[in-house]
Amino acid sequence: MYNILVSDGLQEKAINNLLNLGFNVTDKHYDKDELGEALKEYDALVIRSATKVTRDVLKAAKDGKLKLVVRAGVGVDNIDVIAASEFGITVRNTPNSSSDSVAELALAHMFAVARFVGTSNYTMRNGEWNKKKYEGVELSGKTLGIIGMGRIGKALANKATALGMKIVYNDAFGKVNDIEYEFLELNQLLSVSDFISLHVPYDKNAGSLIGKDELKIMKDGSYLINCARGKVVDEEALLEALDSGKIAGAGIDVFEVEPNTNEALVNHPRVSCTPHIGASTMEAQERIGDEVVSVIKEFFN
Repeated sequence: MYNILVSDGLQEKAINNLLNLGFNVTDKHYDKDELGEALKEYDALVIRSATKVTRDVLKAAKDGKLKLVVRAGVGVDNIDVIAASEFGITVRNTPNSSSDSVAELALAHMFAVARFVGTSNYTMRNGEWNKKKYEGVELSGKTLGIIGMGRIGKALANKATALGMKIVYNDAFGKVNDIEYEFLELNQLLSVSDFISLHVPYDKNAGSLIGKDELKIMKDGSYLINCARGKVVDEEALLEALDSGKIAGAGIDVFEVEPNTNEALVNHPRVSCTPHIGASTMEAQERIGDEVVSVIKEFFN
């Protein structure tokens, strides 16, 4: 019988499905100092973003039963994948579950910054009627540059095309053969796009993908959307670009530090912000739970 530790919560249906398959499931969060030792008693660990599976955690657990770590989500940057491989522990994620939810949130932020949705909502609650102050722009007819044409990027491209946007993209793996959108080198994409949406992992060796130099290349009055990872964007450089008017607005779901500590950024009048809720829809969470169950069932056969 296999023991599964669910560290950051999981949909009740998924937990019941695991129980029905004969797995022992413990839904409990351990502090990082306790996690490694506790994992010796578990064959698999399921996490979201709160639990950090570091080298030290994996080293403490390596002589126990742990064989599998499942990230209930897409990014695995909170797991030391290299250390896991060294210790013979498999790392899996759920890449198919939240693409539409994240793509829709990216669109929501685009609408919010283009039409001053958040700002006008706030000022109206303060008794202001700024009808002539908030002249926005339409998404239709604008060029959307998507950086990272994976599942989420493709989902966003399809939805944005239906709104009449022109799609260009860049991807670290080069041109994608099965799509009709135009591939551009990064600097060219930055220079021609009215909106730029990021859907890439954070590379700690390369650092921020969008910093001062990249922001300078972007079109004057363009918009930046980040629903990927916080450190993909240099927040201080973005603030400078917003203050100078170089960037007309930014939609941000992810931050360099989470929970966020950059009050200047989230309080900026031209920023639409959400607390890392890209996958926080009922549909995505159900799909994530189903995919976690499938991964564990397949792994242990």
